[in-house]
Amino acid sequence: MQNKQNILNFLGLAERARKLSTGESALKAVQSKTAKLVIVAEDAGPNTKKKFHDKCAFYEVDIMEWGTSAELSQAIGKINRMAIAIEDQGFAKKFKEKLGG
Repeated sequence: MQNKQNILNFLGLAERARKLSTGESALKAVQSKTAKLVIVAEDAGPNTKKKFHDKCAFYEVDIMEWGTSAELSQAIGKINRMAIAIEDQGFAKKFKEKLGG
């Protein structure tokens, strides 16, 4: 649990550094290739998951399903967020390291 909270705090830091985009802005970040990593909530709907997986595959952007919508939303201080795009290579790399990947 401590590790998960640490990762959520890290997402909050990335948000304060303005290195994240969410929702439709995350899709635009994928299309413009500014997104380095996309995180989709595990409890997102099947259409949302498919849309992000398809876009990320086409534009060759890393994607992972992690956390719940409530956890991701609370971490970045916004409500009802299903997907987050990390737009900084350093933050994306560190996020993957924190997950052990």
